[in-house]
Amino acid sequence: MAIMANAVLSRFPIVSQENLDISAHPFESRGLLHCTMDLGPGEPRLHCLNVHLGLFERGRKWQIHALCERIRATVPAEAPLLIAGDFNDWRHKANRLIVGELGVVEVFAAVRGRPARTFPSVMPVFRLDRIYARGLSIIDARVHYAFPSGRISDHAALAATFDTSTRPR
Repeated sequence: MAIMANAVLSRFPIVSQENLDISAHPFESRGLLHCTMDLGPGEPRLHCLNVHLGLFERGRKWQIHALCERIRATVPAEAPLLIAGDFNDWRHKANRLIVGELGVVEVFAAVRGRPARTFPSVMPVFRLDRIYARGLSIIDARVHYAFPSGRISDHAALAATFDTSTRPR
């Protein structure tokens, strides 16, 4: 049995969710959580996918393919989309594939000029975590760094703010 620790928190009602096992091999449990949110009357459903990709490039390539296939099969092209998580992508190969395949923007690159440094959380050097968006206006993006005594993860947390009432054309 695989244990996957993906979560999506939302102030909007989550109307559907599915947690998929995208483990590339038995000794590294990885997941993809797909949630759909109700943004309100007359608004399209927001699709949010949270991922934790593997440490090995070969497995990550398969997992990115699975992510792209999931989105193509279940997310309408005009629906707003967010993808976030630990991509373990220090060589930026996954980033190029995701942006090229899905037409998304990396939120920190759009706001700050490059993806955020998130690992290790105490003194981040690597850009392993990402937030991607499509069909949403980005307002802001921030990294929440942990103090050594108060850290809850070995990665710094990312946060982004979007305007759901105006979408880029």
